[in-house]
Amino acid sequence: MISLTLPDGSKRTFDAPVTGLDVAADIGPGLAKAALAVRVDGEMRDLSFLIEKDSAFSVVTSKDEDALDLIRHDAAHIMAEAVQELYPDVQVTIGPSIENGFYYDFARSDPFTPDDLVVIEKRMHEIVKRDEKIVRSVRPRDEAIEFFKDKGEHYKAQLIESIPAGEDVSLYSQGDFIDLCRGPHLPSTGRLGKAFKLTKLAGAYWRGDSKNEMLQRIYGTAWANEKQLSEYLHMVEEAEKRDHRRLGREMELFHLQEEAQGSVFWHPKGWTMYRILQNYIRTKLENTGYVEVNTPQLVDRSLWEASGHWEKFRENMFVSESEDKILAIKPMNCPCHVQIFRQGTKSYRDLPLRMAEFGSCHRNEPSGALHGIMRVRAFTQDDAHIFCTEDQITEETKAFCELLLDVYKDLGFEEVAVKFSDRPPVRAGNDETWDKAENALKEATEDAGLSWTLNPGEGAFYGPKLEFVLRDAIGRDWQCGTLQVDFVLPERLDANYIGIDGEKHRPVMLHRAILGSFERFVGILIENYAGRMPLWLAPVQAVVTTITSDADEYATEVMGALVKAGFRAELDIDNEKINYKIRKHSHAKVPAILVVGKREAEEGTVALRRLGGKDQEVLAIKDAIDILLAEAKGPLV
Repeated sequence: MISLTLPDGSKRTFDAPVTGLDVAADIGPGLAKAALAVRVDGEMRDLSFLIEKDSAFSVVTSKDEDALDLIRHDAAHIMAEAVQELYPDVQVTIGPSIENGFYYDFARSDPFTPDDLVVIEKRMHEIVKRDEKIVRSVRPRDEAIEFFKDKGEHYKAQLIESIPAGEDVSLYSQGDFIDLCRGPHLPSTGRLGKAFKLTKLAGAYWRGDSKNEMLQRIYGTAWANEKQLSEYLHMVEEAEKRDHRRLGREMELFHLQEEAQGSVFWHPKGWTMYRILQNYIRTKLENTGYVEVNTPQLVDRSLWEASGHWEKFRENMFVSESEDKILAIKPMNCPCHVQIFRQGTKSYRDLPLRMAEFGSCHRNEPSGALHGIMRVRAFTQDDAHIFCTEDQITEETKAFCELLLDVYKDLGFEEVAVKFSDRPPVRAGNDETWDKAENALKEATEDAGLSWTLNPGEGAFYGPKLEFVLRDAIGRDWQCGTLQVDFVLPERLDANYIGIDGEKHRPVMLHRAILGSFERFVGILIENYAGRMPLWLAPVQAVVTTITSDADEYATEVMGALVKAGFRAELDIDNEKINYKIRKHSHAKVPAILVVGKREAEEGTVALRRLGGKDQEVLAIKDAIDILLAEAKGPLV
């Protein structure tokens, strides 16, 4: 007798071992038809999986969030089958599901082209129509190696050779295609549906090692239904229009070049926007009890060894030598902040101490991972560390969460999700310390009234963390803010305070950031607003431009009035047609264009045009300035 417990707590009993599909059919024919896979004791399994003992059981349908991984993994296999049918000389290598889609790496002498993607996608739809059964089989390791070698699939053979001798190997077949895979998979290719599309080509080294041969990677996206696919493709199209790299050039904000990989050349307008954002954050911190510090860029190896960063983070650190000493450019600020805390004697009365720094950091990111100003090697964090007692963790967490959500709202982000990241496999500190840190952070998060989802194994090496994920205007998620509870670093670096009992105690260290990297957050803002920044944040808030040269002198007066009122404004009295000027400044995403001609000069007015608007409003200079001033106050006024 086998007893299966369903999600609602009810039970189903069977006299003999039973497949997942049989159980779904026993619950109801509609569920069996919708079933893509099952979960047995939390593990996702094929519908054909034979259940032989009492278990927790549930059915996976296209409505389940994790069904997308299953769908995308199957799309990768169907793409590989299509490629080998069309190009029999191709070897398949590795093809996983990824965020929003899938890819497969292929070994082929001739390069794939965008036209090939159209042909491959068409063949994928044909394979879906065939509705080929997807069948799992198991072979001994050595037999599987010889099988793939005989097929000319040497990359698959290499993968299997890395599996310990004597183990069995899981394979999946559909039609004439067979692949090495742990599964699970859909019951047949027809269950994939039509909601997929191949998107781009790229190069990729075998097993991610630049010493190995270059393969060709085909990316695709797959969804549970065509509506989701359409929405995603629309989002991708919008994202391309909003690409911060293109807008950065058009708005003259910044540029990047090979001679300084991973570092940003900020132009005057971009640096203006950067400083506005930094000054906004600085004011928010001053208003909530933070003190600002600044710490060295080059720090001796001994401090990084003492903190644990040298062991855990060395490969990402830039290193220099001077007078027989090994120095590292700091990749983070926390050990330096502990050094400031350790100067002089600290009392419990001094806690909490909220220490902030706009810390300039450098990390040796792989060149292939760099992406505009979103992923760089040189960046500045809105970093801070709160030194507190264990009893203060809850209140400090609540206060930080309130500050963070307030900042995000000011910057235009209303939707924020929270992830709880617990201990990683490689970490400092013992399990007892980690238990204490994780429990403290969970309790504080719940007391702050925040719901969270678990992000297992993704904590920092010294402590668990909260990750704050904001959603932008086109539905993309960006992980920005973090809060980490650290019992380890104060211990390693011998930080103490004198408690109410007169004895020495270790402070708890809360590592926290709101924006994260300023560079990345500026990129997020540019893409969120498609370059059309709120008036308070726009690097150039207004342009005064003339219809004819007769109004040049008056335009200069209007420009002076704007500057006197505190606006970041520009004057355009070039000898160009007014339609050209308006297009030029609209292209540069200037929020307000004040057009003046002979008539406006005579009447003391301006024609106010808004970015994206076709109409204009004729106003007296003072009225126009008052309207713009009300909009430009920003969140701190």
